[in-house]
Amino acid sequence: MKWLLFAVALCGFQAWAADISGVWKGSAETPNGTVERTFVFKVEGARLTGETTSNIFGKSAIEDGKIDGDNVSFTITVKMQDNEAKANYKGKVAGDQIKFTVELPSFGSSIEYTVKRVP
Repeated sequence: MKWLLFAVALCGFQAWAADISGVWKGSAETPNGTVERTFVFKVEGARLTGETTSNIFGKSAIEDGKIDGDNVSFTITVKMQDNEAKANYKGKVAGDQIKFTVELPSFGSSIEYTVKRVP
């Protein structure tokens, strides 16, 4: 009986995902200047969808989004002039703040982003 309770508790713990649904905003310094970005997240279980808008790169859909506890990951496609590039986001939720590391494989670089929930 103890093992059954432990297994049920463990499954419940693994299923927990941060609820980041809603609007978040932040900015990051890049070689191209300050990028301001707004995220609209939608969470269904461990699946993350939504969109993001930037003052430099415009609107992008959130692709391959996942939430595992307080860890968040997704990819967006950004357009710069006539070129497209993938940006891979990995972040950690801490209350009403998410700290992201954004990898830009096409440019061989990464940036740090902190976003905050918009009330």
